[in-house]
Parts: sequence; C-alpha cells; structure tokens
Amino acid sequence: MISKLLHTGVIAASLIAAPAFAGEPRGTNDMGIVVERAIGKVLVVETTGRTVLGEVEGLGDLSHAAAVFSRDGRYAYVFGRDGGLSKVDILTNTLVKRVMQAGNSIGGSISQDGTLIAVQNYEPGGVKIFDAVTLEQLADIPATYGEGGARSKVVGLADAPGKRFVWTLYEAGEIWVADMADPKNPQVRKFKNAGKQPYDGLITPDGRWYIAGLFGEDGLALLDLWNLDKGVQRILDGYGKGDPALPVFKMPHLRGWGFADGKMFLPAIGRHEVLVVDVKTWKEVGRVPVKGQPVFVMPRPDGRQVWVNFALPDNGFMQVIDVPSLSVQKTLEPGPGVLHFEFTPRGETVWVSVRDQDRVKIYDTGTLDEVSQFKADKPSGILFTARANKIGL
Repeated sequence: MISKLLHTGVIAASLIAAPAFAGEPRGTNDMGIVVERAIGKVLVVETTGRTVLGEVEGLGDLSHAAAVFSRDGRYAYVFGRDGGLSKVDILTNTLVKRVMQAGNSIGGSISQDGTLIAVQNYEPGGVKIFDAVTLEQLADIPATYGEGGARSKVVGLADAPGKRFVWTLYEAGEIWVADMADPKNPQVRKFKNAGKQPYDGLITPDGRWYIAGLFGEDGLALLDLWNLDKGVQRILDGYGKGDPALPVFKMPHLRGWGFADGKMFLPAIGRHEVLVVDVKTWKEVGRVPVKGQPVFVMPRPDGRQVWVNFALPDNGFMQVIDVPSLSVQKTLEPGPGVLHFEFTPRGETVWVSVRDQDRVKIYDTGTLDEVSQFKADKPSGILFTARANKIGL
C-alpha cells in the first residue's frame, strides 16, 4: 500500500510522524533535513524509522543551499543562495529567525564552540559573522584584494579548532584564516599566491590541514593550521599533465572529499577519475576510473567504501568504490538528477536525493539494495545532525 501511494506521488500518512514536541520528548541525534530547492522549504526527517517529521517553509532561494547544526542538534542554520540566513528549529518545525545578509551567498559554517555562524558571500564578496542565538551581525570581513580594492567571491569556508574560520578568495587566489577569539574584532591572516582560482576547500577530520582545490590549474593548495608560518604548500601539481582537458559540467564539491584507510579520495576536475592520495606524504598513490566526472566523493563512515555521484550527462548514476582494492564494486542507477547523498551516522544506509524524480531513495550500504524511498519536491542537500560533531562541516 505504501509503495502504491508513493508511486502516485502522495506521501503515505504513516510516513509522516507527529511533530516532535507533541508527545514524548525526543533527542535529535537521528534527525536531519532534506532541502526542497525549488520551493524554499526543508523537510525534517529522522533516520531510525526513516520518516518525515514535518516541514519548514519560507526559506527563500535554496538552489544552492547548505546548512550547519547547533551543538545540541536542535537548530539548523540554512544558507540560501539569495543571501538569506535562516535559523530553523527541527524539534518544533518552525522558522525561528531569518535575516537577509547579502545578495548572493554560497554557504556557511559554525564555530568550534557553537557560538558563531559565519557566512561566505559571492556578492558582496566577503564573510559575515553572526551570533548563533540571536543572529545579530558581529563582524563583516570584506574580501578585498589588490591595489584597486576589488572584492573577490569567497568559497571554501570551514571552521577550524581554536575558534577560527578559514576560506579562499576565488579571483584573488588567496587563503585567509580568521581568529574569532574577539568576534567583533577578528584577526585575519592572509596567504597570497595560493594558486589560480581556488574554488572550494575542506579541513581534514583532525582539524589540522586545510586543502583548497584549484580550478585554474592542476593541483591543490595545502595549509598546515598547526604551523601557519610554513605558508601554503602545493601538492599534486600537474596531476592531469599530458591528458586532453575536458569541459567541466559541474564543479566538484571538496566538502565531500573522503578520508579512508590513510588515504584521501578526491574528484579529478573535468576527468572521469577519482584521485587517491596518501595523507602522510600528500603524494598520489592511485587513480580509480569511474563512469563520469565526479561531484561528491564520500566515504562510508567506517571507510570501507567510497560512494561517488556525477555531473551531466551521467548524473543518474552512482558508483561504489571498494577501498582495499581501489576498484568499482557496483554501479547504481537511482534516477536522473542525483544531486547529493548523506550516510546515516554509523553508515548502515545512505540517503540519495533524486531531483528529477522528486524522490529521496535510501540504500542499504551492505547489500547495496534500495530499501525505502519517499517523495520530496526537487530534493538537493540531505544533511543530518551528526554533522554538529564534526570539524569542517
């Protein structure tokens, strides 16, 4: 019966639980949100029973939405492409507050202690800092560079230990590190000549290394956050040397890079490959041929598998890489428009957004079989509260 209702485009009533506040108190550790990008709304979900708990609307343009969670997992801070910053209570399914802080925003981060929200902006280029409780703006850090004082797009924003934030300047080719010990007086250290067009960045799970991908050249920029005086190092220089350049249909997302078995798995820009790097030496140790241009390359929490989705024209497929053998274990075809996926905290299932079918599909990561699905309007980002306990997410 549930299957029949799903295929008619109606969510079965049994899949929607009562609001969390209506009955017994509940924790938030198995909760999360699914972004419905076309209608400015998020679904509130829980992964234990795989149900939709409610929805929150009025969040603006979510065409490139991201979110972070408060330390207790109760609040999701949703960053809209229109510059909106929304604080959502996922226990009561309510929009607590929304502020318009820029004209074009591309994501954000939350500080190590959970007190500050940072937002990275394309227009006007820079980073703004907000109080996590009130959303009061505390600081504005314009991304100005060069003698003319032009402003660069900001990308790759991540939280770092020591109440710091790190980000890159796309046009300027710089990496900035901001110490937010005094939120109203941030101390910013700037690293110039980081590389051509750094388009995204991530911090390793231990919080030590910040890595920026470079769109304008083959290679990566590496910054040791334990020793900033060493400056920016270059790694994987010329990894595509000698190969014909392919058109890039969608920018890979570095925040989806995976660390497993002492190695880093990352998408090769414009190539049908996943690069494998030894994290002790930062040297390439292998490549895995895949079906298309990788977008997200993410490991199962135990590191035994790495899952990959792709840009057009292969965005209806996913592949599962077996880490010990560095080979593709299986090719899946969830449906057209696979935009994002997220593992449950211990990795027994993975939730996949299939935009063009208006579905979220759930796979068992052991059998690689689909075990459930539900309706969502043009779903994109799937984000679980377990992110609240991880550096750089």
